[in-house]
Amino acid sequence: MKRAIIIVLDSLGIGPLPDASLYGDEGANTLGSIMQKNPHLKISNLADLGLGHIDGVNFPMLAVDEFQGSFGRLGEASKGKDTITGHWEIAGIYTEEPFKTYPDGFPGSFIKAFEEAIGLKILGNYAASGTEIIEELGPLHEETGNPIVYTSADSVFQIAANIQVISLERLYEICQIARKMLVGDLACGRVIARPYEISEGKRIRTSDRKDYAVSPPEETLLDKVQKKGMEVHAIGKIKDIFNGQGVTHSLHTDSNLDGVQKTQEVLKTDFEGLIFTNLVDFDSKYGHRRDVEGYGKALEEFDERLPDLIKELKEEDLLFICADHGNDPAHTGWDHTREYVPVMIAGKQVKKGANIGTRESFGDIAATICQYLETEPPSMGKSFLPLILITGA
Repeated sequence: MKRAIIIVLDSLGIGPLPDASLYGDEGANTLGSIMQKNPHLKISNLADLGLGHIDGVNFPMLAVDEFQGSFGRLGEASKGKDTITGHWEIAGIYTEEPFKTYPDGFPGSFIKAFEEAIGLKILGNYAASGTEIIEELGPLHEETGNPIVYTSADSVFQIAANIQVISLERLYEICQIARKMLVGDLACGRVIARPYEISEGKRIRTSDRKDYAVSPPEETLLDKVQKKGMEVHAIGKIKDIFNGQGVTHSLHTDSNLDGVQKTQEVLKTDFEGLIFTNLVDFDSKYGHRRDVEGYGKALEEFDERLPDLIKELKEEDLLFICADHGNDPAHTGWDHTREYVPVMIAGKQVKKGANIGTRESFGDIAATICQYLETEPPSMGKSFLPLILITGA
């Protein structure tokens, strides 16, 4: 009963890609910034999987003598550094043209048409930090009932609202209207609902975020697995990222640790196929907010739960731990950074200490899993399965 599990540590980059300067990300290193700020970071379980021996990761405190898995470094072949591009490439899709971004806000003609469609004026319409803009425009939103619209360096149209002012259901409806309108020349990667509430005098974003993404342009790893008659369990925002395509079961998560817990619960069940989990807190709560210490603590919390997760692996399970882009919390601005990402592989069939080196694309994960599960291959990626499997496994 073969199964593959992908856990995306959302935004855990490990150093700049050769073209990082084209994106304003020269010198970015998410893990490096965290380690420098937290030199005694307790992530021994990730270290045992080989994190400290990956190309470019030069921290003696992460070096080990005995390994519990295989490891390597992945470069991003696609153009861009956003969530969809990264996850789609992990699933075997190359993106030639990056999704359109709106650093100066969305065109006035579109905003006017959107306002007419929802029957409300909008506030904002500029690039901003989500936590900052709800503090800045929250009082006016709560007074007028008009939603807050903002974007970032990513291809996103984000709509924030106090759920006591605009109900969650209505916010989702407004986002769906925007999704239908942001097509053609105006197409962007995601429309995101950003609900918040006021707790003890502070505006706090809730866990009811919902992403409305464009559909993948071709079959992904998820489709290949589903077509083979196997199950695809999407945990966290994976279903949204792939617009439900190729997903047979999905679970919403409230936090990183909730994502780990739900992954463990699915692992306890009997099925063949794929679990695809995204742990978004690393990115949304710490990377974007430039919280170096918080990012480090979140890594420690994941690391502490990792042994329990690995204990749930059955005889033919392969676990892949990776990332989808960087988000250096010590870098300028508050956006993603274009970086290499780690991949660490664990399982009873996996070699201990095999270094697969630096790979040319995230799509090598999809190619490896497709070969293991004996599905059709993806359109991009080269399998590293022979490098990590114990001979005869």
